[in-house]
Amino acid sequence: MSQQVAVLKGGTSVEREVSLVSGAACAGALREAGYQVREIDVTSDIGGLLKALAKPKPDVVFNALHGRWGEDGCVQGLLELLRLPYTHSGVMASALAMNKQMTKHLVAARGVTSPEGKIVRRADLAQGEVMALPYVVKPLKEGSSVGVRIMREGDNRSVLDGMDWTDDQDLLVERFIPGRELSVSVMGERALAVTEIKTREGFYDYQAKYTDGRAEHLIPAPIPDAITKAALDGAHAAHQTLGCRGVSRSDFRYDDTNTKNGAAGDLYFLEVNTQPGMTPLSLVPEQAAHLGMSFAELCSWMVENASCDS
Repeated sequence: MSQQVAVLKGGTSVEREVSLVSGAACAGALREAGYQVREIDVTSDIGGLLKALAKPKPDVVFNALHGRWGEDGCVQGLLELLRLPYTHSGVMASALAMNKQMTKHLVAARGVTSPEGKIVRRADLAQGEVMALPYVVKPLKEGSSVGVRIMREGDNRSVLDGMDWTDDQDLLVERFIPGRELSVSVMGERALAVTEIKTREGFYDYQAKYTDGRAEHLIPAPIPDAITKAALDGAHAAHQTLGCRGVSRSDFRYDDTNTKNGAAGDLYFLEVNTQPGMTPLSLVPEQAAHLGMSFAELCSWMVENASCDS
């Protein structure tokens, strides 16, 4: 059993506040499980981070960072250089999963269907509709539904209204899939469960994810058995294809608008999260609890299965 655990939290991405909550929750759970825990608030001071990791040197690093630098392979590369075992996926899997379009291309080879999409820039959006309505625009390399806009028939606003996308930022435009939001966690080589997410209003955006009462989680999802199996298999395939380790979470859209004559509907894969949220409202701890695993047991499993890429 590893004894000294350093929990990285915070970071410099737009998901900093969520990471602080995740990190604090995981640190508390690990202390409950008997580990000696240090919490490190990661900032842009890399020298300070190196010093914090050097003395005392931990047995394992629990990476509770979200978003850029913490989730895209960068901090993973630093931990590789330091030869410090860390939780979640390694350098390549993290970098691949952060690029939503690359992820879709890779999992397509395993027969996992995704909405058609293309990469654009802000200037392209200013020229007019870049895809037949309805469609979704999202940053190519962000998480937590930050900067997402859905454009539908009859909208009297510009796609750019109120959005702070930068001119040099890659954006993914995808066909909007009607229906229901599903999510599947994978732990090691096991897909845990399928959760349906129902929002009180709007879509499952940043506020709905992290504000109590804005979304309802139905577990197990009340969907046909064939869709449950497809979601479990698809999440497991995505986890394997990217080379993920530890815990990941895959998100799907289930189009149940065409279920005539006994048809189950259509399932579409959206993305893999290699650093899924670990807040009190998060899906991974909820699915683990559904299967009888406490939050402390989940965090302990992640620590005991931490490693470097090689």
